[in-house]
Amino acid sequence: MPKPFSYEVTHVCRQSGARLGILHTPHGDIETPIYMPVGTAATVKAMTPREMEEIGTQILLSNTYHLHLRPGEDLIQEAGGLHRFMDWHKPILTDSGGFQVFSLSKIRTIREEGVTFQSHIDGSRHFIGPETSMDIQQALGSDIAMAFDVCTAYPCDYDTARINMERTHRWAERCRAYHTREDQALFGIVQGAFFKDLRIESAKVLADMDMIGYGIGGLSVGEPKPLMYEMLEAMMPYMPSGKPRYLMGVGSPDCLVEGVLRGIDMFDCVLATRIARNGTVLTSRGRLVIRNAAYARDFAPLDDRCDCYACTHFSRAYIRHLFKAQEITAGRLASIHNLRFLIHLMEQIRQAIREDRFLDFRKEFYEMYDMSRNF
Repeated sequence: MPKPFSYEVTHVCRQSGARLGILHTPHGDIETPIYMPVGTAATVKAMTPREMEEIGTQILLSNTYHLHLRPGEDLIQEAGGLHRFMDWHKPILTDSGGFQVFSLSKIRTIREEGVTFQSHIDGSRHFIGPETSMDIQQALGSDIAMAFDVCTAYPCDYDTARINMERTHRWAERCRAYHTREDQALFGIVQGAFFKDLRIESAKVLADMDMIGYGIGGLSVGEPKPLMYEMLEAMMPYMPSGKPRYLMGVGSPDCLVEGVLRGIDMFDCVLATRIARNGTVLTSRGRLVIRNAAYARDFAPLDDRCDCYACTHFSRAYIRHLFKAQEITAGRLASIHNLRFLIHLMEQIRQAIREDRFLDFRKEFYEMYDMSRNF
């Protein structure tokens, strides 16, 4: 009987070393490198599952913390699991809830057994530990579950980074020992903050656990981008080459390009839909704030290089009008565009790797992309 999960590197760019791969899952194959849209509460904001398929989405991410608090994993399990509940038939990844426990809770207590925290919704008290996180994610029935980890803020001191990293390793072992669902892959998460020796140590320890894939956590948390790239370069030689590598919470166009160059296979971020709802769109020339008066009589598409529904049917002037009129459609069109822009960018990246010209693609990207209009 074939294994429900496997990963294969299908091509390595001779020009850059960037790689193509396929992650096989029970709900379909995922071509990497890939950007994963975020459906925090079992939906990508402003989007329907059919629209997500139309823009080329291969896999969605949902959030353990939010779904645990509302509506609860028991209800979702009763409904037939997360795929059926949200009518999404392709792969789903659920994060462990660790980042939200540490970033959203006003009151939290971290102990070896796990974290007691206060709900951001109603102030009620809850507990999540490694075993609890596994129980929740197994009830949700996602294709990929993430081990429960300790997130470290930026900046932090070395001792705090080491303590949190070592606890993350112990929690990963507990997750691995407790996790039993064979049709769900378990990924570990490399930590170590912004200290190269800790990042390398964490990569080695997690690699020895021989998990199906590995997330890289604790980056893109406010640090300068060159520092993030420095950490990736330090740890990547110690990350298993035959396993998918997932840079968590990263989704600006330049970071996708730079991450792929450094060996990353999977990305996710709420940036695309969050800024869309506020009237900001991603373009091949950089960020564009469509609410600005400069676009009141601009009848060009949001991006003349984009093939999304918004760009092929509507003008900047029209979409700006919708935002100024506070029409719901405004945020929907901007969301469609931003998500398709990133998915299309990854399609272009995969094609460039396939043709052994990724460095040329990267050069062309920066020749057009205005970094002064970046994030």
